[in-house]
Amino acid sequence: MSFETLCYRDGALYLLDQRKLPGAQEMMRIETAAACADAIREMVVRGAPAIGCAAAYGLALGAREAARESSAAAQEAIFLRARETLHASRPTAVNLAWALERLSTLRAGLAAQQRPADEIAAHLLAEAHAVTAEDLAACKAIGAHGAPLVPEGKGILTHCNAGGLATAGYGTALGVIRAALGAGKKCDVYADETRPWLQGARLTAWELMQDGIPVTLLPDVAAPSLLASGKIGCVIVGADRIAANGDVANKVGTYGVALAAHAAGVPLFVAAPISTFDLRAADGRAIPIEQRAAHEVTHVGSVRTAAEGVSVFNPAFDVTPAALVSAIITERGVARAPYAETLRALAQSR
Repeated sequence: MSFETLCYRDGALYLLDQRKLPGAQEMMRIETAAACADAIREMVVRGAPAIGCAAAYGLALGAREAARESSAAAQEAIFLRARETLHASRPTAVNLAWALERLSTLRAGLAAQQRPADEIAAHLLAEAHAVTAEDLAACKAIGAHGAPLVPEGKGILTHCNAGGLATAGYGTALGVIRAALGAGKKCDVYADETRPWLQGARLTAWELMQDGIPVTLLPDVAAPSLLASGKIGCVIVGADRIAANGDVANKVGTYGVALAAHAAGVPLFVAAPISTFDLRAADGRAIPIEQRAAHEVTHVGSVRTAAEGVSVFNPAFDVTPAALVSAIITERGVARAPYAETLRALAQSR
């Protein structure tokens, strides 16, 4: 990869500020859990796996803040506040809650052993490093499992950004594309612009071009026409949360693409790590959908483009029913319907 999405060095977390891409490639220094939560909320970092990695580091920073206090009560209060602040930063991406739970469980076990607070903080930082390394390895494995599903000589359509910018590196949906192209398959890549934040235009197109992969950008509303043209062999997207029955929450617009793909007879593949599974959610109705600010729709930057006073519906995600998903590609293999059985089997496998 020609860029780093996030890294930890010199006692701080550094995040590539994705709000400024493609115009500027700048790293933001994060030293506290609160600053990490703000960065997640304001989409400095985005994409479920990358949010999970960032949250892990954010909680490790919270543990370090707690360790500076002399009393156990103060340490506990600071740590719990850090966890709650991070947890509230974005509701849909389940990787965030998964990472926080993983580090919190580790801390509870160490605290029960009466380990010193600074030692606990060091262990949590090591665990955040492990979360990030595991995510990168998972992306590579997802690519390897998904590449054989990509039809030779046909186009690939993707929506939003599920690449290295959305993960610790390499990507989920873009990881499959990278692996397929790396295996010698001749496939044109198409990216929806992905309104209103334009992650496809600003991020996916930039990321692929950084790695020398040609990509064609299209307006979101052109995706059905492209799918109907016969040029597309498959759609590959990422996920922010996958329910037990295989319903998939992903960037808003994915559901519409899935409907058009189904009508055109084009398979839709979801690429995501096991950490994106939420088997406690029976179906998509149990997935919380983040509602974002109206100005993201009424303005382009600081310039108003909509009528003053107009009402706005701005969900950040939608839910694609499992019936429209041809396969879910994970680091442990490929799941197909019936997802209630295959997803649980993958989650329990090692």
